[in-house]
Amino acid sequence: MPSDCISYQDSGYFTPIIIDYLNQKENLKPLYHRFPTLENFKTQLDEKQQNYPYTSRDVLVNSLLEQYKNIDASVLTKTNIELLKEETTFTITTGHQLNLFTGPLYFLYKIVSTINLCKELKETYPDHNFVPVYWMATEDHDFEEVNYFNFRDKKIQWNTESTGPVGRLSTEGLDSILSAYSIELGLGDNATALKSLFETAYIKHNNLADATRYLANKLFGNEGLVIIDADKSKLKELFIPHIKRELLHQTSHAKVTETIEKLNEYNIQVNPREINLFYIEDNIRERIILEDGKYHINNTELYFTESELLNLVDKHPEKFSPNVIMRPLYQEVILPNLCYIGGGGELAYWFELKTSFEASDITFPILSLRNSVLLATQKQANKLDKLNLSWKDVFSKQQKLINSKTQEFSEFKLDFSEQKEFLKQQFEKLSEIATKTDATFTGAIKAQEVKQLKGLDNLEKRLLKAEKRNHADELERIAILQNELFPSQSLQERKTNFSEFYLDHSNSLLKKLLNNLKPLEQEFAVIVL
Repeated sequence: MPSDCISYQDSGYFTPIIIDYLNQKENLKPLYHRFPTLENFKTQLDEKQQNYPYTSRDVLVNSLLEQYKNIDASVLTKTNIELLKEETTFTITTGHQLNLFTGPLYFLYKIVSTINLCKELKETYPDHNFVPVYWMATEDHDFEEVNYFNFRDKKIQWNTESTGPVGRLSTEGLDSILSAYSIELGLGDNATALKSLFETAYIKHNNLADATRYLANKLFGNEGLVIIDADKSKLKELFIPHIKRELLHQTSHAKVTETIEKLNEYNIQVNPREINLFYIEDNIRERIILEDGKYHINNTELYFTESELLNLVDKHPEKFSPNVIMRPLYQEVILPNLCYIGGGGELAYWFELKTSFEASDITFPILSLRNSVLLATQKQANKLDKLNLSWKDVFSKQQKLINSKTQEFSEFKLDFSEQKEFLKQQFEKLSEIATKTDATFTGAIKAQEVKQLKGLDNLEKRLLKAEKRNHADELERIAILQNELFPSQSLQERKTNFSEFYLDHSNSLLKKLLNNLKPLEQEFAVIVL
């Protein structure tokens, strides 16, 4: 069976706000700048070119060169870094946490989407350059979200303590994770390659940021990917005016709160703090709270007057870390960026931020939903054919799929809608008679109608259950296949680590993704390996 696709809107796995965005509903248009179309990128790059200072390019490039000094970067990556000095060069950015060994599959999909969009833009606008950037979330401190990955239904977890930014966390102790992982991998050339990749990334690098940079570069360096760690003093210097504005005026809180009121029909992704900055050191990342005219670092004994804190910003901007509300602004300040590529949850909180960007006089980027993918083996595709299933079928909720297939397998109709409609018509006639008698008779007829319809519902359910028993073997095979493709009845891309597929398919996995993913098309790709 060839590779296939299904629209995001029809997949059943996207929230109302994302579906409305993809459908370009009018109510959301004030909350984003431009929709991701090739034509809109021309206007976006013209605007960004005017609003991104040339001096920032020098700071950015020098910082990247420093970060890459011990990395075996590809010629294309080195070229891309140098191209960032030019005013005709722009970035397309995705970001992700420092998940252990990449975490779930969508780590790959984010980066491939970013790389492929750069290629598509270069074809459309050959006089400009487009650099794919992976923003490492090195300043995050939620270690429990990144300290594990799943492999063949087993959770491989790193049990250690972390209280500060995860990028600075020592990789000491990960040798025990490698040992456990190696046992699960077994033997073979691809298993050996995966062990070596894990070992070099995590055992031979001192912190999680360096380990993740090595890993992402090893996977995507040949595609020119540029990896950035923004937890750097020189980059933070570019953000000083925005840090001070947030400390003095709490601009983000006011603007984001104002926007949230326009999103009351959707589930709000994040809520702003009064001050959307953290204070960070190697082992601490705590909120900055304004109390009685002084700035308190939460869960510490640290207090600063306004002048003391502003002086600290000037001398040590690296001690200030943007939270989820301000990180996007920081990104757009330091990068000549046109577009952010993220998952549905990420785009949902970006929609809250446009007015905050406008208040800061920073161009709001185009927002593009990353590619989503269902990977299947040829064996699974063959099973799908034998069971007479379509790819759209397997995206259905399992109970709905089983009921639908039971109906299809049955020699007679399992739906009593015709009988129910006939029954309703009969009771309508009885009701007409009742109106000519008294109210008690009308009530008795209504009660009898409810009872009869309920009886038909019960018979319908019993008949469906009986037919499920008659076709149990085939229905079980359908359920098993769907469970393989959707582990724990969830999206594969949110559960499965890339190494499960690398074991059998090696580098062809990445080649298939690079050849098949089209970032501006709203389609959930199905790729048969």
